[in-house]
Amino acid sequence: MPSGVDGSGRSGVLNGSAPSTSARSQQPVLVLNANFEPLNVCDMRRAVSLLMTGKARLVEDGRGRIHSARATYPRPSVIKLEHMVRRPRPRVKLSKREVFRRDEYTCQYCGKHTSHLTIDHVIPRHRGGGHRWDNLVAACPTCNRRKGGRTHTEAGMPLKRRPAEPAATAEYLFDRYLHDFDEWEKYVNGW
Repeated sequence: MPSGVDGSGRSGVLNGSAPSTSARSQQPVLVLNANFEPLNVCDMRRAVSLLMTGKARLVEDGRGRIHSARATYPRPSVIKLEHMVRRPRPRVKLSKREVFRRDEYTCQYCGKHTSHLTIDHVIPRHRGGGHRWDNLVAACPTCNRRKGGRTHTEAGMPLKRRPAEPAATAEYLFDRYLHDFDEWEKYVNGW
């Protein structure tokens, strides 16, 4: 069989050099509100559906084309909704990953920067401390064991920074995508 040709006779790239059709349909697309405020990220399939139904319009493409039996469409990178969507003020979801991200992958007791961290309750749960942004910090395993079931003041371990819920700015919410999609930066950093 010739190089680059599969059993169906279609030419293609071997060894995973090009993204598969399903991978391309999963590529993220930035969705802007009618006032260009970043709303969320959806996959390519949802974005094309919004474009085809007239609920959104293309703002940035640059990813090539989608070919169907009847037409060719640009593959969107950024779309804008045609009508303004009202939504509640966004909040960062409380999760282990977001606590580490907020604390910049740094132990809040010793200041060690590492990817091997644990979550520590500043006021231990058995003493009434809740599972809330203002009571959770990133801690290296050594500091977490040393602190044990005590408060940080009882253990003599002052915090590097007071824990608080991070502001849900567009830059904070979408920054994990910005290094891959440079064209998003002007829409995200403007908010």
